[in-house]
Amino acid sequence: MQHFRGRARGVERLYLDFDSFFASAEQHFNPDLRGRPVGVVPLDSPYTACVAVSREAKSCGVKSGATIAKAREIIPDMIFVVARHDVYVRLHKRILSVIESVVHVAHVRSIDEVVCNLLPSEGDNGERLARRLKSALAVAFSDVLTCSIGMAPTELLAKIAAEMHKPDGFKLIQACDLPQALSCVDLGDLPGISKGMRARLDAAHVRDFDGLWALAPKQARAIWGSVEGERFWSGLHGYHSERPPTQKSMFGHSRILPQDWRNPEKVKICARMLTESAGRRVRRADVRATRLTLSFRGGARTASAQRSAGQRWDWETSFLPARDDHTFLVALAGGLSEAECRMPFQPRSVSVMIHGLIGKNEVMSDLFAESPSESGGPCHTADQKRWEQISDMMDGLRAKLGPQALSIGPQTEIPGGYVGAKIAFGRIPDDADFNGRPVADEDTHFASF
Repeated sequence: MQHFRGRARGVERLYLDFDSFFASAEQHFNPDLRGRPVGVVPLDSPYTACVAVSREAKSCGVKSGATIAKAREIIPDMIFVVARHDVYVRLHKRILSVIESVVHVAHVRSIDEVVCNLLPSEGDNGERLARRLKSALAVAFSDVLTCSIGMAPTELLAKIAAEMHKPDGFKLIQACDLPQALSCVDLGDLPGISKGMRARLDAAHVRDFDGLWALAPKQARAIWGSVEGERFWSGLHGYHSERPPTQKSMFGHSRILPQDWRNPEKVKICARMLTESAGRRVRRADVRATRLTLSFRGGARTASAQRSAGQRWDWETSFLPARDDHTFLVALAGGLSEAECRMPFQPRSVSVMIHGLIGKNEVMSDLFAESPSESGGPCHTADQKRWEQISDMMDGLRAKLGPQALSIGPQTEIPGGYVGAKIAFGRIPDDADFNGRPVADEDTHFASF
C-alpha cells in the first residue's frame, strides 16, 4: 500500500451523522413529543430495550440499549414508542434529496449517516457549507431533526470530527491540526476500535491516541492482523486508501422473540417468515444460494441490557444452487426438526441465513439431477424449475397487489412487525422488503405498557 507523505491534503470529505435519528424522527412527526424524553423500542413489550433515545433522555443519563426498567428508574415518566421502519426509510430518502440540493452524496453509510466528497472550493468554505446544510434540513423538516457534521481530509477523520461535537455540532479538522486536534480522544471512541481491538492495542502497549498515532503502517497491519490496519493508519493520518468493492455473501434476517413466541410452533412461523424474506432478496439480486444456516440464542438480558453468554445453537445444510422458496423452506424444516430434538434451551432469538451465493452464469449442471427419479417422477431440475416459476409468480403478484396478497402458509402478525425489513447498520431495507401496509408518518405507535 502506498502512502503519500508529500503536501498535506485539503479538506476533502464531509461526514453527516443525524442525532438520535429514530427518536428525533418520532419527535419530528409528532410535535407533542418535542422536548420530552422519548425511547424507541423494537416491539410493544415491557421486557425489551431501547434501540434509540432522544437527546432529552440522553441528557438525563438514559443510553441507547437501556432496558425499559432501567430507563424508568432514571426517568419514571419517559415516553416509549414502537419503531416504524418504513416511516424512517421514507424520511431517509427525503433527507437525501435535501442534502443533494446542497452537496452531492457520495456514500450512504447507514440510515442516518452519509459521506460527501468535497471540491476544493467546498472544503475551503467548510463552515459555511455546514451552515447551509443544517439550514436546508431545518427548513425542509423541523429543528428537532438535527445532525452533526465533520469535515476533514479523509472519511475516517471526518467521522471522528462529527462524533466530537454532538448533538447538532460541527468540527473541521485540517491536516495541519494533526495529531494535536485528536490527542484528547479516547481510543474506545474511535470508529473501528472495538473492545477486541482495544485489547489488541493494549497488548501492543498502545493505550492512548498519541501511542496510536506513533505506530508505523506495518505495525498497525500486524496489530489488526490484516490490511485493514494499514487502511486505518492511512485514514487517521489524512491519506485516502480505497477499499475494493464488496460483494454480497449472504442474505439473512434475525428476530428477538417475545415471551409468548418462544414455543416451537411460533418459532417455526417466525423462522419461515424470515426465510421467505431472505429468499425474495436472493431472487431480487438474481443469484443462487447453496447453503442455509439456522441459529438460535438463549439467555436473558440483565439490567444493564447485556445478554448472558453461552447459549447458542447453530445448524447448517447445503443444497444444489437454488433461488426458490420451496428449496429454502425444505432446508429450514430439516433444521427446525433438529432443533426440536437437540437444542438444549428455550430460544430467545432466531436467525436464518441463506448463503453460499453464486451468479446464475456460474451454476454448473448436475448430471444426476437431470435424471428421472426412481419413482418415475420428474427430475430434480424440472421440479426445481416449476418451484422457481411459482416463487417468481408470487413475487410478481405481491408487487402488483401488495405485500400481503399471498404467502406460503398462514399470514401471521409477529409482534413488532417488519419481519425481514428492520434497519441495520449498513443496510437500509428496500421497499420490497416490507411485508405490511405502509404506516402513515403521523401515526405514532405508542407503547401500551
